[in-house]
Amino acid sequence: MDETVVVSPDWLASRLDDPAVRIVDVRDAWEYDGIGHIPGAVSIPFDSYRDESDVDRGTLPGADAFADLLGEAGIEPDDTIVVYDDTHGVFAARFVLTALEYGHDDVRLLDGDYSAWNREHETTSDEPEIEPTDYEPDPLAPEESPLVGYDAVADALERDAVFVDTRERDEFEEARLSGAVRFDWREVVDDETRRLKPEAELEELLADHGITPDREIVLYCNTARRISHTYVVLKALGYENVAFYEGSLTEWLANDGEVESGPVDE
Repeated sequence: MDETVVVSPDWLASRLDDPAVRIVDVRDAWEYDGIGHIPGAVSIPFDSYRDESDVDRGTLPGADAFADLLGEAGIEPDDTIVVYDDTHGVFAARFVLTALEYGHDDVRLLDGDYSAWNREHETTSDEPEIEPTDYEPDPLAPEESPLVGYDAVADALERDAVFVDTRERDEFEEARLSGAVRFDWREVVDDETRRLKPEAELEELLADHGITPDREIVLYCNTARRISHTYVVLKALGYENVAFYEGSLTEWLANDGEVESGPVDE
């Protein structure tokens, strides 16, 4: 896996004393305080960087609001950020996507989660000393961003794009984009280790669903949380042509977009 996208617990453990590596814990604050956290990690709970009022696009919080969060956490634009949660990385992946969208070049997902880390590495209840920074965001230009909207998705439906629905079976059968394939985001996670499956196994699994690097891929779910994890995994595997439908099915249905429904053979 590309270590500029996903890093192992051992990779992080060897860099705990590196001041340029900043660790972000996106669990609820009570988990960070009451259960413990990775040494040096700062708390930026998931709800703090997700805004349901659509101030930007979908549930993105807005560049300035996100920059304020990073500044309060003492993060500089040149820092390497490593993010984790305790839910197989799905909430942490949303942070990765958000940081990339607002111009933070070096942000990585911890392979596994807090529970996976805790099996082999130390944790703490001590909070790090934080010196706030004046973080300046540098949002991606529209042509550089992987995020796409309703019109772009409608256009992609007319091409040979692979539409990947990362939701559960009952959601998929209730309503889905025409021709979409279902790929539950959790399929890439090993239930025993709580980490990602080996690279070769992931590539075979994706290929079995027709999700290959040579195809144009469009990801969606309901509110763009679950596709964040799939997006990060695909980028770590070297996929380049991956679009991220931020509005997802919520926006598609609000615009009376055409959907399919009913059971399918998988």
